[in-house]
Amino acid sequence: MSFSYQNQILFAESVAVTDLVAAYGSPLYIYSRLEIEQNYQKFDSAFGKHPHLICYAVKANSNLAVLNTLANLGSGFDIVSEGELQRVLAAGGKAENCVFSGVAKTAQAIKFALEKNVRCLNVESAAELDRIEAVARSSGISAPISIRVNPNVDAKTHPYISTGLQENKFGVEIEAAIALYQRAQDSKFLQVQGLDCHIGSQITEVSPFLDALDKLLILLEKLKAKGIQITHLDLGGGIGIQYENEQTIEIKAYVDSVLSKVGELEIILEPGRAIVGNAGIFVTKVEFLKQNSKHSFAIVDGAMNDFLRPSFYNAYHQILPVNQASSGIQANWDIVGPVCETSDFLAKNRNLNLAQGDFLALMAAGAYGKSHRMHQNIKIIPMFFEC
Repeated sequence: MSFSYQNQILFAESVAVTDLVAAYGSPLYIYSRLEIEQNYQKFDSAFGKHPHLICYAVKANSNLAVLNTLANLGSGFDIVSEGELQRVLAAGGKAENCVFSGVAKTAQAIKFALEKNVRCLNVESAAELDRIEAVARSSGISAPISIRVNPNVDAKTHPYISTGLQENKFGVEIEAAIALYQRAQDSKFLQVQGLDCHIGSQITEVSPFLDALDKLLILLEKLKAKGIQITHLDLGGGIGIQYENEQTIEIKAYVDSVLSKVGELEIILEPGRAIVGNAGIFVTKVEFLKQNSKHSFAIVDGAMNDFLRPSFYNAYHQILPVNQASSGIQANWDIVGPVCETSDFLAKNRNLNLAQGDFLALMAAGAYGKSHRMHQNIKIIPMFFEC
């Protein structure tokens, strides 16, 4: 574990969190380079010699130091905007290892991606295919494309992060995909490469992934029958992590299940949360303790604008004291921030012993936090990154 107690003080690898807070203040994000590297290598090594590309989903955490760590490992990247591609390039990543996803690509973003020679543009609609073709024609560049299909598979996750059902805005129906592939095949400015699918995030069972894969393989055979050659299969990301007591997916077993079905076809995966989620913590200071006849509030300096998941998804994050030796008031505390919204909370009803001035760590905060914002606390130190 990259985050553990030594002499009752929470450490990030070999550095005391108290030392980091003293140096950089709070609220504070701390990331473990070692954890990021190990999580990436679980995916990469699971494939052995099978052709594959692990494209880290930049939207999960676009901190430049995080991206640089992954670029140094040879990672590819899943991007959803021109800005994300710029960040990848600034961090030392290669455009030719990037897949460009997202439902609302602008003409400028498409042009920039083509000029930088991205690996593939994942097409989300017929209208987008038209736009990519038009930009490619005007630029005199053949655009490599993959079509993202919506397999109508229930990922059994939070409805806000489900992306593979017909009521979701992502991808095209499988039945419509063949006609789009035929259009792309017939165009001088489009180069068909892959077949793409992404069904959601924080998924804790393998079965939805394999259900989606089975539908893709049926479509793949139909495309082959029409002479449309697919060179890679992009299965997206979405593997969940443990926040509370969720089961998690064993990466090697999942990859083995995929490889047993796909023959020699190259596989692309787009993990994000599974690489950085448990590699980061969010540290916040208790400014005041406030109790009334019904509730106990710990008012902290971190807020919903610093870490949105609890107030947006009612997401659970374990909360640990940075210093276990601190003594105060034992109660069921609501951990709330300074923003003038009742929804501004980081946790509710947590049984903790708290005193004013204590520091608390929200665990598994490495994904979908305020990890890339530019403000006074941005620093990079040899083993950890924080902002």
